[in-house]
Amino acid sequence: MRPAGVRHARRAFLAKLAAGGLAAWGLSPGRAAPADEPLIAGIRKEVLWHGAKGDDPSWFHPRGCIIPAARTTAAPSVFMTLQTISGSDMFGPVHHTLSDDLGRTWSKPLPIEGLGRRQLAEDLQEGVCDVVPQYHAPTRSILCLGHNVYYDRNGKLTKPAEDRFPVYVVRRADGTFSGRRKVEWDDPRATAIYTSNCAQRWLLENGDILMPLSFGPTGRKDRSATTVRCSFDGEQLKIKKVGAELRNAAGRGLLEPSVTGFRGKYYLTLRAEDERGYVTVSDDGLNWQPLRAWAWEDGAPLVMSTTQQHWLPHSEALFLVYTRRTEQNAKVMRYRAPLFLAQVDTARLCLRRDTEQVVLPLMGDPLNNPKQVPLMGNFHPLNVTPEESWVTVGENNPGNGYKGDTLLARIQWRRLNRF
Repeated sequence: MRPAGVRHARRAFLAKLAAGGLAAWGLSPGRAAPADEPLIAGIRKEVLWHGAKGDDPSWFHPRGCIIPAARTTAAPSVFMTLQTISGSDMFGPVHHTLSDDLGRTWSKPLPIEGLGRRQLAEDLQEGVCDVVPQYHAPTRSILCLGHNVYYDRNGKLTKPAEDRFPVYVVRRADGTFSGRRKVEWDDPRATAIYTSNCAQRWLLENGDILMPLSFGPTGRKDRSATTVRCSFDGEQLKIKKVGAELRNAAGRGLLEPSVTGFRGKYYLTLRAEDERGYVTVSDDGLNWQPLRAWAWEDGAPLVMSTTQQHWLPHSEALFLVYTRRTEQNAKVMRYRAPLFLAQVDTARLCLRRDTEQVVLPLMGDPLNNPKQVPLMGNFHPLNVTPEESWVTVGENNPGNGYKGDTLLARIQWRRLNRF
């Protein structure tokens, strides 16, 4: 059950929706759309920071969460974590920024001390990357969780699959941050690595958090995946219960899983290294059905290349945001542009081909100059208001010194999203 304050705010929020109160937030009231019309009315691309030409830093991993407004008539704030990129998996310290006007303007990004670099030895630094913030309503705090990463004396990635684990800081209701903390998990199957990076987590009604993990033992290349149920008191995140193990032995195995809840069930999507992405469903968020490769209704699989997928839930339908191979992008590294979105057929665990849309378009000449195409493989969906959801991404362009713009796609809904 939600805390009383949250229940009261939600009742007031729904009452304002019924009264056409969206205008009070400076939003255009949505017209009543017939149920057979597509849910998505339009998608608009914006540039948040101009990093491609060097006007701004190349902010990467831009991932946000909503902070509910103190007054039910006010717009929510958006808290975002982000970090610079200067090479392949070479990330700067994690920063944070805030928008109080639905993404029109942003505060100057400031470093989060607990997610900065640490000097472990003369030739070894520990950093943090792949952070996803999540608002925790019962404690009015934000859980900023990613994983640790190591760099050598030249600033290059080292120990990519050794002694890796999830780390987090907490942004408290008063705006202060905790120090860095490690998610402890003493499991013999995870002696080399266990991680929850770039991962969507799910807040359960009692305040627990359902968190996906990717993990592997020493001496084995491929990683398994699972979900864990965690307690969180606003300061400490602790694993309470571990779900079933999922495995695909191709390459590095199952990576960057994301979980969501929809109509009483839980859905998990997973990156893999066999030219596929995978999906599974669960009644309790811990015991999962056998993995299925993402495919269309006719069974034709989507060709993916070791890239994450993420969920975008609407109260009427579940959507997936993803990349895949097309005739246009076949030469682009890992097919990481454009970004697509499609509705999930939750009964058949497949995608509806007739609903596929481009969220953020491919830029450049993918046929004749594919190495100059900005890549968009690290992205994050977010439900912002009942009328609008976002997908944010930082472009990664190895052919341009890893400089890229930080992008926002505004997805406009025809019918209100009550998530």
